[in-house]
Order: sequence, then structure tokens, then C-alpha cells
Amino acid sequence: MQIHLIGVGDRMPDWVEQGYREYAKRLPRECELLLKEISPNKRRSGDMNRIAQEEGERLLAAAPPRAHLVILDIAGKPWRTEDVAQALERWLQNGRPVALLIGGPEGLSRQVKQQAHESWCLSPLTFPHPLVRIIVAEQIYRAWSLLRNHPYHRP
Repeated sequence: MQIHLIGVGDRMPDWVEQGYREYAKRLPRECELLLKEISPNKRRSGDMNRIAQEEGERLLAAAPPRAHLVILDIAGKPWRTEDVAQALERWLQNGRPVALLIGGPEGLSRQVKQQAHESWCLSPLTFPHPLVRIIVAEQIYRAWSLLRNHPYHRP
């Protein structure tokens, strides 16, 4: 199974790329994590809803066909590590690709939210978008390690 982490934003600092790669490379082929970056629209003092809508269309277009769509959203359901592990187990059994969608500074469009199968809130805190990539990659790896009784996860 492939998990596609699709986020608005490109040209990340080296520390972000290194952090993401560190966890993504630890995952086995059965649970491959792939990053797809969506170039953000130029931010002007214009219509922010239009910007979110256009970025949302590109997020959805970047998801593989038939993908199980999971949005990262402050209004989503907060998941504990065990919840992430249960979700990962479901996704593995489902056999469909998974797309984890991270919006830009304006958030996710209504269209993306309506098409999502699940909504995951990482925290009630607001994180910088680049950091979210690392947190999600680490949590996916932690969930996999929990399912496989790997010593990485110690409650």
C-alpha cells in the first residue's frame, strides 16, 4: 500500500526534508510513504477562498485514483497514537492507496472537506505547515511500529 502525503508548499528548508525522509525511509514497502508537493498560489490581498479552492483542486488532482482521502484539519477528530495505528491497519486491509491532504495557510477548501473520507486533527495547537509533514511521517512510522510490536513505540 502507498500513503501519499500531499501538501501545499514547496522549497522546504533542508531540516524539513531531512526530518520527513528520516521517518519515510524507515517504513517498509508494504506501507510506503510518498510526498507530493503542491506549489502554493501567490498570496495577494485578494480572494483567499479562491486561493484555497484552486489549491484544493490541485490537492485532489494529485491524489491517486480511488484513494482513501484523509484531511489534516484543525476541526477534524483528534487521534491518539493508537487511533493512528487502528487507521493504518484499516488502510492496509482496505488495499486502496491513501492520500493525506495538507492545505495551505488558508486551510482546505469546502470541496476537499466534502470529498474526504476522514478528518484528522493533529493537535489543537497550530503548527507551521512544514512541521506537519514531519509529525505525520513520524506518527505513521510510530503506528506501523506499534502494529508490528517494533521497539520504537514505547507507551
